Amino acid sequence: MAATQTKSSRFISGFGAQVLIAMVAGLGLGLLARYWGPAEGQGGYALAETLRQVGQIFIQLLRVLVPPLVFTAIVASIANIAQMQNAARLVWRTLFWFAVTALISVLIGIALGLVLQPGLHASLDAAAAKAPKTHGSWLDFLTGLVPVNILGIAASTKISDAGAASTSLSFNVLQIVVISLVTGVAALKVGEAGEAFLKFNASALAIVRKVLWWVIRLTPIGTVGLFGNAVAQYGWTTLGQLGAFTVAIYAGLGLVLLVVYPALLALNGLNPIRFFQGAWPAIQLAFVSRSSIGTLPVTETITETRLGVPRAYAAFAVPLGATTKMDGCAAIYPAIAAIFVAQFFGVHLVWSDYLLIVFVSVIGSAATAGLTGAMVMLTLTLSTLGLPLEGAGLLLAIDPILDMGRTAVNVAGQALVPTLVAKREGILDLEAYNAPGASPAAVLHAAE
Repeated sequence: MAATQTKSSRFISGFGAQVLIAMVAGLGLGLLARYWGPAEGQGGYALAETLRQVGQIFIQLLRVLVPPLVFTAIVASIANIAQMQNAARLVWRTLFWFAVTALISVLIGIALGLVLQPGLHASLDAAAAKAPKTHGSWLDFLTGLVPVNILGIAASTKISDAGAASTSLSFNVLQIVVISLVTGVAALKVGEAGEAFLKFNASALAIVRKVLWWVIRLTPIGTVGLFGNAVAQYGWTTLGQLGAFTVAIYAGLGLVLLVVYPALLALNGLNPIRFFQGAWPAIQLAFVSRSSIGTLPVTETITETRLGVPRAYAAFAVPLGATTKMDGCAAIYPAIAAIFVAQFFGVHLVWSDYLLIVFVSVIGSAATAGLTGAMVMLTLTLSTLGLPLEGAGLLLAIDPILDMGRTAVNVAGQALVPTLVAKREGILDLEAYNAPGASPAAVLHAAE
């Protein structure tokens, strides 16, 4: 057993360095594939396709674990928080701070969109705009709250131009959240009859987290594929065409992460530097994996062990945040992107339109799944404003590059809110929060 732990410790001791090296390797391989030509029949096609497949497999491994992880984590969180005093107040205060930080974030996004005017500085051809295949609407969002089956899984069939049909399975994270909440509450309400189920669920959660940890260990390999594919496919040309938009997004993300969050921590008597020292392993993993759900075990671990949030509360707030708390994907990004689309197509927005952007970002953020991408939230915003959905298609080319920063901010916010609420409720372990803390490797080992 000791030998196994030593081997595992050696593996994760350089996790951060491994990820950084993987990013450099992905950049180099992506540039090489780009130089040789990434299209089929060109010299770099095999390399570009290999990078794409490696990244795609890594994302698929994360996706396959989402339904069991979300279900077991939320059911367990309901059982845990029910044991705490003032559980109802903790729930409402958590939702309140979710809304507050989303409101601040979307206002920053609107301000940057108006000041930087990214839609007027894009060198894209409007004729290339195409509506994305997937989009969101309020009707879809509302009907999506009602599960179609007990698993929240649906099958869809697509027919290609050649007439070939292919069927694939997909899941609705929001439906799984609803099912999990109802199941967790029902298990508590039936009393003794539900105890065996809750014990089984706790055991299943431990197993799912172990499997997810094995996937997390593959992050450096996945990083090479994801980062390399983004560079090979898009290069610097597309970034140049959307340079102002990219700058606006990352400026907004930077303001939220490095100004708003530290200010909220300081106003609540907490050292911002200690927060980032504690949250860094989760933020780093979120950046490369582009998945709040995939980062969930690490986020929950650092929130408990390094930030001092009680386990019973963290086990509720962090999984809930991983599916609904998206300051990057659901606030900053859709605000700036909607203004970009309006400016690009010459549509004049009035004050009521900006109020709608705020409303969608604060209320509709639950429509954004904790996986990769924010297209559902963007198209929901565009359709609410009556803007052309084709504008979203213009931004797809650099979405992976933007999604890394968006997800990092999402996860930072998912750790921030439980910390703030715990401090304001007087249940935060200040000694643990202010301690120098374990190394990132030790945190990742604890998540294992």
